[in-house]
Amino acid sequence: MNRERILTIATAGLIALSPAVGFSQDWPTKPVRVVIPFAAGSVSEAIFRTVAPGVETDLGQRFIVESKPGADGAIGTSEVVRAGPDGYTLLLGPTAVFAVIQHMFPNLGFDPLTALEPISLLADAPLLAVVGANVPAVTLQELARYVRASPGKYNFGSPGSGSPAHLTGAAFSQQNGNAVVYVPYKGTPPMVQALLSGDIQMAFPTWTGIIGPVKAGKLRVLAVMARERMAELPGVPTTVEEGFPKLVGGNWWVLAAPRGTNPRIIERLAADFRKVLADTAIRKRIGELGHIPIGLAPAETAAFLKAESARYKSIVERGGIKPE
Repeated sequence: MNRERILTIATAGLIALSPAVGFSQDWPTKPVRVVIPFAAGSVSEAIFRTVAPGVETDLGQRFIVESKPGADGAIGTSEVVRAGPDGYTLLLGPTAVFAVIQHMFPNLGFDPLTALEPISLLADAPLLAVVGANVPAVTLQELARYVRASPGKYNFGSPGSGSPAHLTGAAFSQQNGNAVVYVPYKGTPPMVQALLSGDIQMAFPTWTGIIGPVKAGKLRVLAVMARERMAELPGVPTTVEEGFPKLVGGNWWVLAAPRGTNPRIIERLAADFRKVLADTAIRKRIGELGHIPIGLAPAETAAFLKAESARYKSIVERGGIKPE
């Protein structure tokens, strides 16, 4: 099942909410640690803290969130991979951790898809095709024509090499004769500033990082990189509508446990998170954070991760992309 089909099913609410699996009360008997492999204060932490209280009520134990940044998420991820599969250490990781780092770092020492047990895809933030005011294109098709007509003239930026924004920009360039030059930045704010100043002409961020400049008319969103339009941008077409069906991607967040964790723990957590993510107030709050609440089951999450990993591997290999 491909990415678009999985997310369409989930967001349409067609995935049944299974009741919590029968499980003995010997787990959990203490707080559960959740490692986020990036700096504290990220949007992932905000999403998790929005959802966690409802699950904590059911479990009767707290989640302890720990930020373990470094090496594009590999440090925190490797800590969870090495942890005992007892249900007391979990990972909340984004696209790059599950679908990119194993292709960017040949000496990583583990494959997240085989070293971790997926619990649930919690939320997804579609990427956007964004241009600065100095770019005359008003559609993605028009931007592609400009790019192909002037190889090397246009630049795109990202908040970091290996990020979904980087690889999506690389995919756009690959689909248009490798004509766009990549410029890396250390974070979203300097990338947005480069867009505003005209140092780069385009980028492929999520909505949260560009809300202000877009609403002020200083940046323009040409397309949403998804099959469905965003509620926040109802007048902006999708890349599928624009004739780029393979240019679909987002920065999503998956909860996982070390390989070998008791399947009953995995299923109980997945059922609890799906239940909470179906709550209207929770969904509204996650939407305000620029994300779409999902809540896939473990098997569906595994299929999603496999498809995304293969897609990003192709982009990395075609572009000969290496860590900066």
